Amino acid sequence: MENKRPVKITETILRDAHQSLIATRMTTEEMLGAVELLDKVGFNALEAWGGATFDSCLRFLKEDPWERLRKIKDKAKNTPLQMLFRGQNILGYRHYGDDVVEYFVQKSIANGIDIIRIFDALNDVRNLRTAIEATIKEKGHVQAAISYTISPVHTNETFINMAKELENMGASSICIKDMAGLLTPYNAYDLVKGMKETVKIPIELHTHYTSGIASMTYLKAIEAGVDIVDCAMSPLSMGTSQPATEPLVATLEGTQYDTGLDLNLLSEIADYFRPIREKYIENGTLNPKALAVDVNTLKYQVPGGMLSNLISQLKQLGAEDKFQEVLKEVPRVREDAGYPPLVTPTSQIVGSQAVFNVVLGERYKNVTKEFRGMVKGEYGRTPVEISEEFAKKILGDEERITGRPADNIPNELDKFRSEINEYIEQDEDVLSYALFGQVATKFFEYRQGQKYKLDPTLADKENKVHPM
Repeated sequence: MENKRPVKITETILRDAHQSLIATRMTTEEMLGAVELLDKVGFNALEAWGGATFDSCLRFLKEDPWERLRKIKDKAKNTPLQMLFRGQNILGYRHYGDDVVEYFVQKSIANGIDIIRIFDALNDVRNLRTAIEATIKEKGHVQAAISYTISPVHTNETFINMAKELENMGASSICIKDMAGLLTPYNAYDLVKGMKETVKIPIELHTHYTSGIASMTYLKAIEAGVDIVDCAMSPLSMGTSQPATEPLVATLEGTQYDTGLDLNLLSEIADYFRPIREKYIENGTLNPKALAVDVNTLKYQVPGGMLSNLISQLKQLGAEDKFQEVLKEVPRVREDAGYPPLVTPTSQIVGSQAVFNVVLGERYKNVTKEFRGMVKGEYGRTPVEISEEFAKKILGDEERITGRPADNIPNELDKFRSEINEYIEQDEDVLSYALFGQVATKFFEYRQGQKYKLDPTLADKENKVHPM
């Protein structure tokens, strides 16, 4: 067949698929039964770590995320493991010192990560630099991601220029990260075509099925030359997750884009995950609403997860009748704030402020700490500069940050180490604590308790009080 261009697939069932549909609750044990099979398929990568998995392991599952990574690596001998990394936020919710970012990258790669997908919520490349340089130093694959969004100031040209800038910064590949499912098929064709003409490194496309168009978007992107797409095994695909792996493999079979993946093997893997899906439906974790098509996503450019957040905030305030008003207020707040892409944490910041503006009946009468921080520049540079007049309204005479926010953050690792000295059992513990403070400490106490249960004499050997 002429011009063979096999498409590669990154499989997300071990990370984004269950993060999107079942609040990141899949346990390591549930994953491990499938890893050897997944490893046989020939995927471009297995996305298995990062995003919300770290927080969820410590907070809800009482698991050590580092241990999870090592166990998956042990069973995935052939396929690269990939993680999602929020630039200077790492996996947490604020910016951290450069020493924490560098050490986190070093330990992620040492424990088994091959590809680090690095993004910034504002697309401020200054917030990506430390993580990119650290990954290159550790000989990892830098996949620099562009947070895709729609606004009067975001054009395909904006994203193509950013791709070039990221390639110049040393990225090994580029990801178009469409977290809200806003990228329409013909737009995807033009964007990918433009990028392929501008950069020499591979392009990967990541989207969500929220608005119902993702499979069509993938097909047009494939025709335009995209190298890799993100899919999820069918039991945890569609809805707010990714397009399903098996139908795409079947669609491309026998064409110039044939993935070469074995549908029988994929079918066997789907059989493994089906009972797990059923379990989460029965216990109420998998909400059928997460599987519905929501075309309002395209209308209001609001990610699915943000829509459900707005509904629950209004419910708590007894103001559910204000939902339509809030939806109309979101784009206005976003415009005032310099058109940030709506992805964690900016989606929550803009959404909460829109709720306050509507419920209190006066715009910016009450300003959240996070919204103030975004206007001040604590998260980085917004796509459009926020007007002086608006900044003054929100900040008064407070000075704005114009540089890279992390330049104001001193090194933090030594301080964190001294704070949890008594709990440290592995080098990585300091990183768990750096990102999740009290949540990590509670996990360390739980871990100690489990150890003493297995060997009651340990407490005496370590001169520690036996925890009740």
